[in-house]
Amino acid sequence: MIDELREKIERLSDLKSSDYPEDSMETFLEFRNLLGQGKIRSAEYIEGEWKVNIWVKKGILIGFNLGKLVDYSQNKIFRYFDKDTYPLKNLSIDDGIRIVPGGTSIREGAYVAKGVVIMPPAYVNVGAYVGEDTMIDSHALVGSCAQIGKNVHISAGTQIGGVLEPIRALPVIIEDNVILGGNSGVYEGTIVHSGAVISAGTVLTSATRIYDLVNENIISPNDQGVIELPENAVVVTGARKKDGKFAEKHNISIYSPVIIKYRDEKTKQSTNLEEILR
Repeated sequence: MIDELREKIERLSDLKSSDYPEDSMETFLEFRNLLGQGKIRSAEYIEGEWKVNIWVKKGILIGFNLGKLVDYSQNKIFRYFDKDTYPLKNLSIDDGIRIVPGGTSIREGAYVAKGVVIMPPAYVNVGAYVGEDTMIDSHALVGSCAQIGKNVHISAGTQIGGVLEPIRALPVIIEDNVILGGNSGVYEGTIVHSGAVISAGTVLTSATRIYDLVNENIISPNDQGVIELPENAVVVTGARKKDGKFAEKHNISIYSPVIIKYRDEKTKQSTNLEEILR
């Protein structure tokens, strides 16, 4: 079934929206349903590495092409206009997701697993995948196509960037048991491997080299422009001096994320408070 759906999506992606056949909406709704159930994903871990599913990204974009702008407003105070192909996700108590009231939105086409806790306000965009028992705290963003593992703690104010385009770009990957401190940011071209801890205010992007004090090396993006934070790494905000006479004269330093240790049992015990809050 999925192979047939993939072929249909690929065919539609080669057409202009004005040339879409009559059954295009039916194809898209089948696609969106599987995406929202987590049965298809914009990226998957295959044979030891994360790989982007380009056809899934194409399907999401087709939804925007098919969609019409509609008025979802509930009253004169709450005004809401969006494409009719991506309304808010229709959840029920049977979904097993704890959503505290106060303005959280989960868009249709996002997958949120049982046991996830979401504090208000938070936003989960289309194509995102959020694994079991993850905590999404207040004012956090899970961007389009971001892949979040199990038992991840996304602290208040955290921004996980969306990577829908370029179509071949790998979305942000956050593996299992990761802790993201408050107001941290993980953006395009970044993989955070399991067990890592990102301190408050730390920002990771593919353009930011990571300095590993433990192993005394510099982690740079690979040939695909992807940077990877190692498993169990504890990274904090740091700075390094900028070269050049002008920089030296004015004591200029630039931001650099720094790995100061690797997570051990003591580190794990200090984060067990989140279990009590569930």
